[in-house]
Amino acid sequence: MHDDRTLVESRLKRVLEERIRPAVYPESVPLEVGIWTAPGEPVPVAEGLAAPRTPIAVGDSWGAPWGTSWITVTGTVPEAWAGRTVEALIDLGFDANMPGFQCEGLVYRPDGSPVKGLNPQNQWVRIASPAAGGEQVLLHVEAAANPVILDYHPFLPTELGDKETAGDRPQYRLARMDLAVFDETVWQLVMDLEVLGELMAELPVEGARRWEVLRAVERALDAVDLQDVNATAARARSHLAGVLAAPAVPSAHRISAIGHAHIDSAWLWPLRETVRKVARTTANMTALLEDEPDFLYTMSQAQQFAWIKEHRPEVYARVRKAVAEGRFVPAGGMWVESDTNMPSSEAMARQFVHGKRFFLDEFGVENHEAWLPDTFGFAGGLPQIIRNAGSRWLLTQKISWSQVNRFPHHTFLWEGIDGTRIFTHFPPVDTYNCSMKGSEIAHAARNFKDKGVARHSLAPTGWGDGGGGTTREMVAKAARMRDLEGSATVRWEKPAEFFAKAEAEYPNPPVWVGELYLELHRATLTSQAKTKQGNRRSENLLREAELWCATAALRTGAGYPYEQLDRIWKTVLLHQFHDILPGSSIAWVHREAEATYAALAGELEELIGAAQRALAGQASGGRELVFNAAPHARSAVPAGGASAAAVDGPDRPADTDCTAVERPGGGFTLRNGLVEVVVDADGLVASVVEVASGRETVAPGSRANLLQLHPDFPNMWDAWDVDQFYRNTVTDLTGVDSLTASCTAGRASVRIARSFGSSTVVQTLTLRAGEQRLDIDTEVDWHETEKFLKAAFPLDLHTERYAAETQFGHLHRPTHTNTSWDAAKFEACNHRFVHLEEPGWGVALVTASTYGHDVTRTVRDEDGGTTTTVRFSLLRAPRFPDPETDQGLHRFRHALVPGATIGDAVREGYRIGLPERRVTGSAERVAPLVAVDEDAIVVSAVKLADDRSGDLIVRVYEAGGGRARGRLTTSFPLADAVPCDLLERPWDGTRGEVAVEDGSVRLALRPFELVTLRLRAAE
Repeated sequence: MHDDRTLVESRLKRVLEERIRPAVYPESVPLEVGIWTAPGEPVPVAEGLAAPRTPIAVGDSWGAPWGTSWITVTGTVPEAWAGRTVEALIDLGFDANMPGFQCEGLVYRPDGSPVKGLNPQNQWVRIASPAAGGEQVLLHVEAAANPVILDYHPFLPTELGDKETAGDRPQYRLARMDLAVFDETVWQLVMDLEVLGELMAELPVEGARRWEVLRAVERALDAVDLQDVNATAARARSHLAGVLAAPAVPSAHRISAIGHAHIDSAWLWPLRETVRKVARTTANMTALLEDEPDFLYTMSQAQQFAWIKEHRPEVYARVRKAVAEGRFVPAGGMWVESDTNMPSSEAMARQFVHGKRFFLDEFGVENHEAWLPDTFGFAGGLPQIIRNAGSRWLLTQKISWSQVNRFPHHTFLWEGIDGTRIFTHFPPVDTYNCSMKGSEIAHAARNFKDKGVARHSLAPTGWGDGGGGTTREMVAKAARMRDLEGSATVRWEKPAEFFAKAEAEYPNPPVWVGELYLELHRATLTSQAKTKQGNRRSENLLREAELWCATAALRTGAGYPYEQLDRIWKTVLLHQFHDILPGSSIAWVHREAEATYAALAGELEELIGAAQRALAGQASGGRELVFNAAPHARSAVPAGGASAAAVDGPDRPADTDCTAVERPGGGFTLRNGLVEVVVDADGLVASVVEVASGRETVAPGSRANLLQLHPDFPNMWDAWDVDQFYRNTVTDLTGVDSLTASCTAGRASVRIARSFGSSTVVQTLTLRAGEQRLDIDTEVDWHETEKFLKAAFPLDLHTERYAAETQFGHLHRPTHTNTSWDAAKFEACNHRFVHLEEPGWGVALVTASTYGHDVTRTVRDEDGGTTTTVRFSLLRAPRFPDPETDQGLHRFRHALVPGATIGDAVREGYRIGLPERRVTGSAERVAPLVAVDEDAIVVSAVKLADDRSGDLIVRVYEAGGGRARGRLTTSFPLADAVPCDLLERPWDGTRGEVAVEDGSVRLALRPFELVTLRLRAAE
């Protein structure tokens, strides 16, 4: 037989596009259209429905950026259409290639009840089936004119990302506005031909199945009368029935499909628009669930459920009903799909606490999976947090985006820094927006790396980000692939059903140890510095607020602000979403975030101040108490306690311990008896010597605290990415505008001012009496564009690895680039410290609010020694999606700690973000509620139990990476201490020892082990 394959395939493409698909709607009549544009922000539904309309026609423009228009369509079903299926086709001016990234609409009935969302791939609204001739049609559309930020030429700077700069030029033109007859037989023929055509393209040419499908398609096309498709569609379908009925081979890959619409809680739109995106999508999906009995849909992010509960209760009622029926599945058990690299230990834990508790309270549903398809890499402390939250599985997709190395598994055990293992799945379909295309299904089957030992994978199916979720076309195509020869099998299944099957069939999966590093989007550790600082400050203030409010409640009977802390935590958790905290959202999002963080700081400062004043007693007492919220004692103040003795007691170092001496030739030498620092004439740190050991910290021939400026124009994803070639060009900022020193009040300081480009920087280097630490305060007035600012510390250390703090511990990364996996980690995340060590001596670099850093090593020609350089990432200046990213004034605090152990690094990391507070009162001392006699056992949180029982919740973890034994004591009579999960429920998952004896708690923790205790006071 001659090979006419290309001829038939080309014929299919043209006939389908030009004849069959248009025949789905064979008859139509125009609708009448009216419009009203809200003058500012979106208005309540009742106001939008009642507002007067102005006539508008197809082809007319509408929609200033970020504006909302209420569009009304009216019409009458022709008498001739009686008994047929009728739909309204409402095209707001959509681009079919951009679902989720442009205008959207939510359709309402005249009574204000929602119908469904409108999106580029979902423009129809069912009127009736069967319709009655003469039936009146009246629908209202709340249409959002969201501008296209990520256009066909992506990453171009645009002012559209903030309503204050976006202008008022209309963005869209109304397109089709019709009533139309829907011919379901033709639509089913379209689905048949799409599935078979897409399947055919994926089958091997030499295989018989491809040719069987080809011939069936050819017969179907022959059966279609191109002048009367509607009359011949059924006949054409009959020629396809046989090949569609052929069952899949027994070894076919098995795909668990789940309806899904990944909706970024903010990104190229503000938070308020996400509220509406979620309402549109959930209205769409609850409607589809009613139409399709086999379909299942899942949605993560408790915050998004809470939004529709608050703002769209009528939609939420439909969601609750579908959840109760088991068909709308809450997933993930987190407040939002957060970043996991940068949130603190407690914040990461609270993501699960608040998320899981919401689903339990609202639906009685407990999730056992973490659902993070789009998060930019996964910190090594996360498995233990997932397990402590009562979950056991993880799903993500993002690692498939890695630039260099292909991850070797799709289903595996992920082992965290403490040894906890979580069953993890990366869907081999390589998208969290699967549309059921044959190419996607075939790719999943081919790509699956665990063939031979596992057969199941998951496919999140639907358009995300406001694109409307799963479509009826996707459901129809999945039905045809349920058991189809040549295809993987597809079935709608809940995430838990998939994980249970995958886990059962794969009892000994491979293990991946340590962080899941994404070899992409590394610059999200630095972009939008003020958002990151607001997050870190909020985390620290929340720790203090819970600690002091709990102390005041138990000591003085003061009320504990349960509701206020709950609300603040949820706001902070929301802003840890994986496009807010990483700095990859539009200007509007980050402008609002800065204001929100400022407001939260004000609230938390008030809570802290009120609690401390209650504890300090009457101000007339005149004593100054020093409050210490850090988990380690300092200045004679115990951890988490307060003491008047800290002000004038014998432990306070004398002011005369610090000196600043001018050096011949310029510069200064700072001394405090513990550290000696040389600052040269360029204002750079030429030497840092630990006095006790005589050990030099700075590498020979190098200078530390060197600010370096790089060009920063990545190939893609400006706010997200830094590409390795940025290192090829560097400018050392050594010019000095002024250099002065001072020595007062127990401190010696050098102030350095510099200018470069359009920016200025002032740094203050400080030694404090009694502190083995050089503090570095940096103020940058930043006005550069597409530049990257780093602070370099070349250290005289030979080490093959270094430690970086992460949640509930730290992880090690190599300083070398032996493998492509090592080399790809050229920008990485730390929390409060990085620590480098030779046996017996180490250095800690501590940061108050920066996350990105790099570590490199070289061997010196002069002496053969190794220079290991740590560089903190301070600022960037990408122009997309926010063209003014990071412009303005910034303040940073870092510290260099010579001779530091890992314990010193942990201690100094906490101290830099939890300063002492001084309050005047009559009390002589405020004893800490709890104390631990072993520094390696760190108290992460002290708070009252969420159930308002009055019990005290204390969370501790082993911070050094070794075994630790200690005793936790309380300043109140202790009746009982019960190990709990993160949701404060009794839990038997603790692997170390927890025992109550003699009124205290004996602890024996494994490396990095996390333990939550519920402490009950004796009556």
